[in-house]
Amino acid sequence: MPDVTGESPLQPLEGPPGAEQMTSGEIPAGIVGKSPWQLFWGRFRHDKIAMAGLVFLALLILAALLAPVIAKAVGHGPNDLYIHEPVKMVNEFGLPLGPNSDFYFGADRAGRDLFIRVIYGARTSLLVGVVATGFAVLLGVTLGLLAGYYRGWVDTVISRATDIVLSFPFLLFSIGIVGACSVTAQGCFGGLVKPGLPIVIFVITLFSWPNICRVVRGNTLSLRESEFIDASRSLGASNRSIIFRELLPNLVAPIIVYATLMVPSNILFEAALSFLGLGVPQTVPSWGRQLSEAAKIFQVAWWMMVFPGLFLFATTLSFNL
Repeated sequence: MPDVTGESPLQPLEGPPGAEQMTSGEIPAGIVGKSPWQLFWGRFRHDKIAMAGLVFLALLILAALLAPVIAKAVGHGPNDLYIHEPVKMVNEFGLPLGPNSDFYFGADRAGRDLFIRVIYGARTSLLVGVVATGFAVLLGVTLGLLAGYYRGWVDTVISRATDIVLSFPFLLFSIGIVGACSVTAQGCFGGLVKPGLPIVIFVITLFSWPNICRVVRGNTLSLRESEFIDASRSLGASNRSIIFRELLPNLVAPIIVYATLMVPSNILFEAALSFLGLGVPQTVPSWGRQLSEAAKIFQVAWWMMVFPGLFLFATTLSFNL
């Protein structure tokens, strides 16, 4: 019976706005799905320190790519000597002069523009760091996947090879290999590895792959026992299909994280070899070689150590951040 107001007590209650859409199976307009990349970028851009590192690396890469343009605009080449008038950047004792309006970072021991050589040194460090890391990641991920997925004798052979390489005193072996391969212009291994940047990249790759190989192997051993791998096997997927379509996509995150940590380590590795007078030739600017030259006269030419050192420090710190 209707109540005193004339309304039926069984009349359905009105729901909140949008209830009809939700009951009909439609997604409300205010809810939007986000991809993993959008989730990552949303978190990353709120980290001011990480963004500062990203901005510095972007500017450094841009400066390295435009190094010839910058040198032309300044009017100084990376190997131009300024030891005679009218532009002379060494004093009567042969010591370099400090920063001024034309030479922003001063000059090095040979009277060359240190600013231009630091910019060109960024090209050397970034090239060695990124290329050597790429080769090391490719080799380490491949061996790590094979060891973790197939196990057995494959895992034993790769794991023991990894232990052997990790047991080497890599700096001493690197010095020996670079020194032996730099004696002649033909290099080593029948001319396959040439002196200069190729031998530096080869040595860094040789001693960098075992670490990421271990990381990938451990994650693969865990993932291969997951239910989605068993489901793929039950559907008749081949080993190759499981490795490339199931395992590898799930390993992208740790691979990227570890690779970003390897790049600054490899940059420092190249700087150490150049500091010892090995690796790149004298005509190729390198932060490590610039620091080596500054070590002998830094008390009277502080700029030779400060500016390359600051760039090396800021680059490695930015990659880590």
